[in-house]
Amino acid sequence: MEALILVDLQYDFMPGGALAVSRGDEVVPLANRLASQFELAVASQDWHPPQHRSFASQHSGKKPGDVIELEGLDQRLWPDHCVQNTRGAELHDGLDCSRIERVFQKGTDPSVDSYSAFFDNAHRRATGLGDYLRDKGVTTVYLMGLATDYCVKYSSIDALDLGFKVVVIGDGCRGIDAEPGDIEKAISEIVRRGATLVNSRRLLAEPRQARGG
Repeated sequence: MEALILVDLQYDFMPGGALAVSRGDEVVPLANRLASQFELAVASQDWHPPQHRSFASQHSGKKPGDVIELEGLDQRLWPDHCVQNTRGAELHDGLDCSRIERVFQKGTDPSVDSYSAFFDNAHRRATGLGDYLRDKGVTTVYLMGLATDYCVKYSSIDALDLGFKVVVIGDGCRGIDAEPGDIEKAISEIVRRGATLVNSRRLLAEPRQARGG
């Protein structure tokens, strides 16, 4: 069975948001079109407590973009974003949530960030997505969303490590490029590790039943 994973289509990652991804809103209509092609679609949602330690505001003298050590890991500091129960943390209103069977929240531990939809960055805590997909009989996952060089990248890598076949929908992703070239490097790493990169036109042209069980 195949499943579609929609990664972090939330207001704070959209233009005008606290951690805006350029043209991030462009992928929402495509997410709706693709979700209709899959028997199973799920979403991830960044869901930070207000004092999350990945926020630059929690570190005196630090600013967004600085890199520190957090829980033994290199951590890029971000503006406060996707804080629980705020508008910025909500999934985009244009997203047809009726097609999404379940939303998996991540980044809830204030001491460690969580780029991946499957695990926190230290791999101490799982979101439950991996077990959920296995229970549904999923063997192949298609990923799209925000941002290419962070949450899509790490979700793809974790999915591969968990034994899923991974397909990244390239035109369904947008990136941050905090360092110039980050997006290109992320795509190269995902493919090098074994994922397939496709364009949505190919998926939309295939028979709908091809995306089912």
